[in-house]
Amino acid sequence: LYFRLITLIKNELTDNHISCVFYVYRVGKAALDSVNLKGHSFLTLKDFNAEEIKHILWVSADLKHRIKHRGEYVPLLQGKSIAMIFEKRSTRTRMSTETGFSLLGGHPCFLTPQDIHLGVNESTTDTARVLSGLADVVLARVYSHSSLEHLDIDASIPIINGLSDLYHPIQVLADLLTLQEHYGSLKGLTLAWIGDGNNVLHSFMMSLAKLGVNLKVATPKGYEPDANVTQEAQLLSKQFGTKLQFLMDPMETARDSSVLVTDTWVSMGQEEEKKKRLKDFLGYQITMQTGSVAAPDWTFLHCLPRKAEEVDDEVFYSPRSLVFTEAENRKWTIMGLMVCILTDYTPQIPKLKF
Repeated sequence: LYFRLITLIKNELTDNHISCVFYVYRVGKAALDSVNLKGHSFLTLKDFNAEEIKHILWVSADLKHRIKHRGEYVPLLQGKSIAMIFEKRSTRTRMSTETGFSLLGGHPCFLTPQDIHLGVNESTTDTARVLSGLADVVLARVYSHSSLEHLDIDASIPIINGLSDLYHPIQVLADLLTLQEHYGSLKGLTLAWIGDGNNVLHSFMMSLAKLGVNLKVATPKGYEPDANVTQEAQLLSKQFGTKLQFLMDPMETARDSSVLVTDTWVSMGQEEEKKKRLKDFLGYQITMQTGSVAAPDWTFLHCLPRKAEEVDDEVFYSPRSLVFTEAENRKWTIMGLMVCILTDYTPQIPKLKF
Protein backbone atom coordinates (compact mmCIF):
# COMPACT_ATOMS: atom_id res chain seq x y z
CA LEU A 1 0.00 0.00 0.00
CA TYR A 2 0.98 3.54 -0.62
CA PHE A 3 0.44 6.27 1.90
CA ARG A 4 0.22 10.00 1.70
CA LEU A 5 0.19 12.12 4.84
CA ILE A 6 -2.04 15.12 4.61
CA THR A 7 -1.87 17.39 7.60
CA LEU A 8 -4.49 20.03 7.92
CA ILE A 9 -4.08 22.63 10.56
CA LYS A 10 -7.28 24.04 11.91
CA ASN A 11 -6.93 27.12 14.04
CA GLU A 12 -9.55 27.68 16.65
CA LEU A 13 -9.63 30.74 18.80
CA THR A 14 -10.58 29.59 22.33
CA ASP A 15 -10.40 31.73 25.48
CA ASN A 16 -7.55 33.92 24.27
CA HIS A 17 -5.39 31.04 22.95
CA ILE A 18 -5.09 29.11 19.70
CA SER A 19 -5.43 25.35 19.64
CA CYS A 20 -4.17 23.35 16.67
CA VAL A 21 -6.02 20.26 15.57
CA PHE A 22 -4.21 17.89 13.19
CA TYR A 23 -6.21 15.72 10.82
CA VAL A 24 -4.29 12.77 9.34
CA TYR A 25 -5.76 10.88 6.38
CA ARG A 26 -4.62 7.55 5.01
CA VAL A 27 -4.91 7.62 1.24
CA GLY A 28 -4.86 4.45 -0.81
CA LYS A 29 -3.01 3.59 -3.99
CA ALA A 30 -5.74 4.86 -6.30
CA ALA A 31 -5.57 8.36 -4.88
CA LEU A 32 -1.93 8.68 -5.86
CA ASP A 33 -2.93 8.59 -9.51
CA SER A 34 -4.60 11.92 -10.16
CA VAL A 35 -5.93 10.91 -13.60
CA ASN A 36 -9.68 10.34 -13.69
CA LEU A 37 -11.23 9.89 -17.12
CA LYS A 38 -14.56 8.44 -16.01
CA GLY A 39 -17.38 9.91 -18.08
CA HIS A 40 -15.06 11.51 -20.64
CA SER A 41 -15.62 11.22 -24.39
CA PHE A 42 -12.70 10.29 -26.64
CA LEU A 43 -12.95 12.16 -29.93
CA THR A 44 -9.34 13.23 -30.44
CA LEU A 45 -6.01 12.92 -28.64
CA LYS A 46 -5.80 16.69 -28.89
CA ASP A 47 -8.07 16.80 -25.82
CA PHE A 48 -5.83 14.57 -23.67
CA ASN A 49 -2.62 15.51 -21.90
CA ALA A 50 0.45 13.32 -21.53
CA GLU A 51 -0.51 11.87 -18.16
CA GLU A 52 -3.97 10.93 -19.40
CA ILE A 53 -2.59 9.17 -22.47
CA LYS A 54 -0.05 7.34 -20.32
CA HIS A 55 -2.80 6.30 -17.93
CA ILE A 56 -4.88 4.77 -20.73
CA LEU A 57 -1.84 2.84 -21.95
CA TRP A 58 -1.06 1.70 -18.40
CA VAL A 59 -4.58 0.34 -17.92
CA SER A 60 -4.36 -1.34 -21.34
CA ALA A 61 -1.07 -3.04 -20.49
CA ASP A 62 -2.50 -4.13 -17.14
CA LEU A 63 -5.54 -5.76 -18.73
CA LYS A 64 -3.33 -7.49 -21.31
CA HIS A 65 -1.15 -8.86 -18.51
CA ARG A 66 -4.02 -10.01 -16.32
CA ILE A 67 -6.24 -11.50 -19.03
CA LYS A 68 -3.80 -12.75 -21.68
CA HIS A 69 -0.77 -13.72 -19.63
CA ARG A 70 -2.33 -14.69 -16.30
CA GLY A 71 -5.62 -16.03 -17.62
CA GLU A 72 -7.75 -14.01 -15.21
CA TYR A 73 -11.40 -13.14 -15.67
CA VAL A 74 -11.77 -9.40 -15.14
CA PRO A 75 -15.48 -8.48 -15.48
CA LEU A 76 -15.02 -4.74 -14.98
CA LEU A 77 -17.83 -3.91 -17.43
CA GLN A 78 -20.38 -6.45 -16.25
CA GLY A 79 -23.90 -5.13 -16.73
CA LYS A 80 -22.79 -2.44 -19.19
CA SER A 81 -23.45 -2.16 -22.92
CA ILE A 82 -21.84 -0.35 -25.84
CA ALA A 83 -23.60 0.86 -28.99
CA MET A 84 -21.29 0.48 -32.00
CA ILE A 85 -22.24 2.70 -34.96
CA PHE A 86 -20.39 1.74 -38.15
CA GLU A 87 -20.89 3.90 -41.23
CA LYS A 88 -17.64 2.38 -42.56
CA ARG A 89 -16.78 -1.32 -42.37
CA SER A 90 -13.80 -2.56 -40.39
CA THR A 91 -12.18 -5.80 -39.29
CA ARG A 92 -9.96 -4.60 -36.45
CA THR A 93 -12.25 -1.95 -34.94
CA ARG A 94 -15.27 -4.24 -34.85
CA MET A 95 -13.46 -7.34 -33.62
CA SER A 96 -11.38 -5.53 -31.01
CA THR A 97 -14.36 -3.67 -29.58
CA GLU A 98 -16.80 -6.59 -29.59
CA THR A 99 -14.39 -9.15 -28.19
CA GLY A 100 -12.85 -6.69 -25.76
CA PHE A 101 -16.14 -5.47 -24.31
CA SER A 102 -17.35 -9.06 -23.98
CA LEU A 103 -14.12 -10.17 -22.27
CA LEU A 104 -14.77 -7.52 -19.66
CA GLY A 105 -18.28 -8.83 -19.03
CA GLY A 106 -20.19 -6.25 -21.08
CA HIS A 107 -22.61 -6.52 -24.00
CA PRO A 108 -21.70 -4.99 -27.41
CA CYS A 109 -24.47 -3.98 -29.84
CA PHE A 110 -23.35 -3.62 -33.48
CA LEU A 111 -25.29 -1.13 -35.63
CA THR A 112 -24.71 -1.06 -39.41
CA PRO A 113 -25.94 1.60 -41.86
CA GLN A 114 -28.94 -0.70 -42.40
CA ASP A 115 -29.77 -0.39 -38.69
CA ILE A 116 -29.05 3.30 -38.15
CA HIS A 117 -28.58 6.29 -40.45
CA LEU A 118 -27.12 9.20 -38.52
CA GLY A 119 -29.08 12.31 -39.35
CA VAL A 120 -31.19 10.58 -42.03
CA ASN A 121 -34.02 8.46 -40.61
CA GLU A 122 -33.63 10.22 -37.28
CA SER A 123 -31.81 13.37 -36.29
CA THR A 124 -28.38 12.96 -34.72
CA THR A 125 -29.71 14.78 -31.65
CA ASP A 126 -32.52 12.26 -31.20
CA THR A 127 -30.22 9.31 -31.83
CA ALA A 128 -27.78 10.59 -29.19
CA ARG A 129 -30.56 10.96 -26.62
CA VAL A 130 -32.09 7.55 -27.39
CA LEU A 131 -28.74 5.74 -27.15
CA SER A 132 -27.97 7.57 -23.92
CA GLY A 133 -30.91 5.79 -22.34
CA LEU A 134 -30.10 2.38 -23.81
CA ALA A 135 -26.31 2.06 -23.54
CA ASP A 136 -23.43 3.17 -21.34
CA VAL A 137 -21.09 4.30 -24.13
CA VAL A 138 -21.12 4.78 -27.92
CA LEU A 139 -18.32 3.98 -30.33
CA ALA A 140 -18.95 5.52 -33.74
CA ARG A 141 -16.96 4.92 -36.93
CA VAL A 142 -18.08 7.69 -39.26
CA TYR A 143 -17.27 9.54 -42.44
CA SER A 144 -17.47 13.04 -40.98
CA HIS A 145 -15.87 14.11 -37.71
CA SER A 146 -18.72 16.56 -37.24
CA SER A 147 -21.07 13.59 -36.72
CA LEU A 148 -19.08 12.65 -33.62
CA GLU A 149 -19.13 16.21 -32.35
CA HIS A 150 -22.90 16.39 -32.78
CA LEU A 151 -23.36 13.08 -30.97
CA ASP A 152 -21.15 14.27 -28.13
CA ILE A 153 -23.10 17.51 -27.69
CA ASP A 154 -26.43 15.77 -27.24
CA ALA A 155 -25.45 12.49 -25.57
CA SER A 156 -25.26 12.11 -21.81
CA ILE A 157 -22.88 9.13 -22.14
CA PRO A 158 -19.29 9.05 -23.47
CA ILE A 159 -18.67 8.98 -27.22
CA ILE A 160 -15.60 7.19 -28.63
CA ASN A 161 -14.20 8.02 -32.05
CA GLY A 162 -13.84 4.69 -33.85
CA LEU A 163 -12.54 6.58 -36.91
CA SER A 164 -13.48 9.79 -38.67
CA ASP A 165 -12.16 11.68 -41.67
CA LEU A 166 -10.07 13.86 -39.35
CA TYR A 167 -8.76 11.55 -36.61
CA HIS A 168 -8.24 7.88 -35.74
CA PRO A 169 -7.17 8.07 -32.08
CA ILE A 170 -7.89 4.47 -31.06
CA GLN A 171 -5.46 3.29 -33.73
CA VAL A 172 -2.70 5.49 -32.36
CA LEU A 173 -3.29 4.19 -28.82
CA ALA A 174 -2.52 0.70 -30.15
CA ASP A 175 0.56 1.98 -31.96
CA LEU A 176 1.87 3.70 -28.83
CA LEU A 177 1.40 0.59 -26.70
CA THR A 178 3.14 -1.52 -29.35
CA LEU A 179 6.15 0.80 -29.42
CA GLN A 180 6.30 1.02 -25.62
CA GLU A 181 6.32 -2.77 -25.40
CA HIS A 182 9.03 -3.10 -28.05
CA TYR A 183 11.40 -0.30 -27.04
CA GLY A 184 10.67 -0.16 -23.32
CA SER A 185 9.93 3.57 -23.48
CA LEU A 186 8.82 6.19 -26.00
CA LYS A 187 10.77 9.32 -25.14
CA GLY A 188 13.44 10.14 -27.69
CA LEU A 189 12.11 7.92 -30.48
CA THR A 190 11.69 9.39 -33.95
CA LEU A 191 8.70 8.29 -36.00
CA ALA A 192 8.83 8.69 -39.78
CA TRP A 193 5.46 8.87 -41.51
CA ILE A 194 5.78 8.13 -45.22
CA GLY A 195 2.51 8.34 -47.14
CA ASP A 196 -0.82 10.15 -47.10
CA GLY A 197 -1.49 13.03 -44.69
CA ASN A 198 -4.56 11.34 -43.26
CA ASN A 199 -6.50 10.80 -40.03
CA VAL A 200 -3.95 8.42 -38.48
CA LEU A 201 -1.16 10.93 -39.07
CA HIS A 202 -3.34 13.65 -37.54
CA SER A 203 -3.72 11.58 -34.37
CA PHE A 204 0.04 11.04 -34.20
CA MET A 205 0.49 14.80 -34.58
CA MET A 206 -1.82 15.41 -31.62
CA SER A 207 -0.03 12.97 -29.30
CA LEU A 208 3.63 12.23 -30.05
CA ALA A 209 5.13 15.50 -28.84
CA LYS A 210 3.37 15.11 -25.48
CA LEU A 211 5.23 11.83 -25.03
CA GLY A 212 8.62 13.15 -26.15
CA VAL A 213 8.56 11.51 -29.59
CA ASN A 214 9.92 13.31 -32.66
CA LEU A 215 7.95 13.20 -35.91
CA LYS A 216 9.11 13.42 -39.53
CA VAL A 217 6.50 13.47 -42.28
CA ALA A 218 6.87 12.82 -46.01
CA THR A 219 3.81 13.25 -48.22
CA PRO A 220 3.48 13.89 -51.95
CA LYS A 221 2.51 17.42 -52.92
CA GLY A 222 -1.21 17.88 -52.45
CA TYR A 223 -1.48 15.18 -49.79
CA GLU A 224 -0.19 17.16 -46.82
CA PRO A 225 -1.92 16.91 -43.43
CA ASP A 226 -4.70 19.34 -42.52
CA ALA A 227 -3.42 22.90 -42.07
CA ASN A 228 -5.15 23.45 -38.71
CA VAL A 229 -3.83 20.15 -37.34
CA THR A 230 -0.36 21.08 -38.57
CA GLN A 231 -0.50 24.43 -36.82
CA GLU A 232 -1.55 22.79 -33.56
CA ALA A 233 1.18 20.14 -33.92
CA GLN A 234 3.82 22.81 -34.38
CA LEU A 235 2.72 24.47 -31.14
CA LEU A 236 2.86 21.13 -29.31
CA SER A 237 6.32 20.39 -30.68
CA LYS A 238 7.58 23.75 -29.48
CA GLN A 239 5.90 23.32 -26.09
CA PHE A 240 7.39 19.87 -25.45
CA GLY A 241 10.75 20.41 -27.12
CA THR A 242 10.46 17.76 -29.83
CA LYS A 243 11.29 17.89 -33.53
CA LEU A 244 8.57 18.12 -36.17
CA GLN A 245 9.64 18.09 -39.82
CA PHE A 246 7.65 18.09 -43.05
CA LEU A 247 9.51 16.76 -46.09
CA MET A 248 8.76 15.29 -49.49
CA ASP A 249 11.69 12.88 -49.77
CA PRO A 250 10.88 9.45 -48.22
CA MET A 251 14.56 8.52 -47.84
CA GLU A 252 15.43 11.72 -46.04
CA THR A 253 12.41 11.23 -43.80
CA ALA A 254 13.48 7.69 -42.95
CA ARG A 255 17.06 8.72 -42.18
CA ASP A 256 17.95 7.93 -38.54
CA SER A 257 14.29 7.29 -37.70
CA SER A 258 13.30 4.65 -35.14
CA VAL A 259 9.92 3.75 -36.62
CA LEU A 260 8.76 3.74 -40.24
CA VAL A 261 5.01 4.07 -40.64
CA THR A 262 2.66 4.16 -43.59
CA ASP A 263 -1.02 3.60 -44.24
CA THR A 264 -3.34 2.90 -47.13
CA TRP A 265 -2.97 5.27 -50.04
CA VAL A 266 -6.61 4.84 -51.04
CA SER A 267 -9.07 5.01 -48.15
CA MET A 268 -12.74 4.05 -48.23
CA GLY A 269 -14.59 6.69 -50.19
CA GLN A 270 -11.56 7.50 -52.36
CA GLU A 271 -11.88 4.61 -54.82
CA GLU A 272 -12.52 6.94 -57.77
CA GLU A 273 -9.16 8.60 -57.08
CA LYS A 274 -7.23 5.32 -57.03
CA LYS A 275 -5.49 5.63 -60.39
CA LYS A 276 -4.34 9.18 -59.71
CA ARG A 277 -3.28 8.39 -56.15
CA LEU A 278 -1.17 5.40 -57.18
CA LYS A 279 0.63 7.61 -59.68
CA ASP A 280 1.14 10.44 -57.19
CA PHE A 281 2.55 8.08 -54.54
CA LEU A 282 5.19 6.48 -56.76
CA GLY A 283 8.45 6.32 -54.83
CA TYR A 284 6.73 6.22 -51.44
CA GLN A 285 6.73 2.43 -51.02
CA ILE A 286 8.62 1.37 -47.88
CA THR A 287 11.30 -1.22 -48.66
CA MET A 288 14.49 -2.51 -47.06
CA GLN A 289 16.26 0.23 -48.99
CA THR A 290 14.15 2.77 -47.09
CA GLY A 291 15.10 1.04 -43.86
CA SER A 292 18.80 1.03 -44.76
CA VAL A 293 19.09 4.70 -43.75
CA ALA A 294 16.92 4.38 -40.64
CA ALA A 295 18.18 3.77 -37.10
CA PRO A 296 19.85 0.37 -36.56
CA ASP A 297 16.90 -0.88 -34.48
CA TRP A 298 14.18 0.47 -36.76
CA THR A 299 10.72 -1.08 -36.82
CA PHE A 300 7.70 -0.85 -39.09
CA LEU A 301 4.02 -0.12 -38.40
CA HIS A 302 0.91 -0.20 -40.61
CA CYS A 303 -2.65 0.02 -39.29
CA LEU A 304 -3.95 -2.37 -42.01
CA PRO A 305 -5.37 -3.38 -44.39
CA ARG A 306 -2.16 -3.18 -46.39
CA LYS A 307 -1.48 -3.17 -50.13
CA ALA A 308 1.85 -4.21 -51.63
CA GLU A 309 2.41 -0.83 -53.26
CA GLU A 310 2.58 0.77 -49.78
CA VAL A 311 5.17 -1.63 -48.30
CA ASP A 312 6.78 -4.65 -49.92
CA ASP A 313 6.58 -8.18 -48.54
CA GLU A 314 10.21 -8.19 -47.44
CA VAL A 315 9.54 -5.46 -44.89
CA PHE A 316 5.94 -6.35 -44.06
CA TYR A 317 6.71 -9.95 -43.08
CA SER A 318 10.14 -9.29 -41.62
CA PRO A 319 11.10 -9.30 -37.91
CA ARG A 320 11.21 -5.50 -38.21
CA SER A 321 7.45 -5.45 -38.73
CA LEU A 322 5.27 -5.08 -35.64
CA VAL A 323 2.00 -4.98 -37.57
CA PHE A 324 0.36 -8.07 -36.10
CA THR A 325 1.20 -7.16 -32.52
CA GLU A 326 -0.08 -3.69 -33.41
CA ALA A 327 -3.35 -5.21 -34.67
CA GLU A 328 -3.77 -7.31 -31.51
CA ASN A 329 -3.11 -4.26 -29.35
CA ARG A 330 -6.17 -2.64 -30.88
CA LYS A 331 -8.13 -4.93 -28.55
CA TRP A 332 -6.15 -4.23 -25.37
CA THR A 333 -6.12 -0.47 -25.90
CA ILE A 334 -9.83 -0.18 -26.68
CA MET A 335 -10.45 -2.27 -23.57
CA GLY A 336 -8.18 0.00 -21.55
CA LEU A 337 -9.92 3.09 -22.89
CA MET A 338 -13.40 1.75 -22.12
CA VAL A 339 -12.37 0.78 -18.60
CA CYS A 340 -10.94 4.27 -18.05
CA ILE A 341 -14.09 6.09 -19.13
CA LEU A 342 -16.58 3.72 -17.48
CA THR A 343 -14.92 2.75 -14.18
CA ASP A 344 -12.56 3.91 -11.43
CA TYR A 345 -10.22 0.96 -11.97
CA THR A 346 -6.60 1.24 -10.85
CA PRO A 347 -4.06 -1.06 -12.57
CA GLN A 348 -2.26 -3.74 -10.57
CA ILE A 349 1.01 -3.72 -12.52
CA PRO A 350 3.67 -1.02 -12.00
CA LYS A 351 3.36 2.10 -14.11
CA LEU A 352 4.88 1.86 -17.58
CA LYS A 353 8.09 3.63 -18.45
CA PHE A 354 7.65 6.33 -21.05
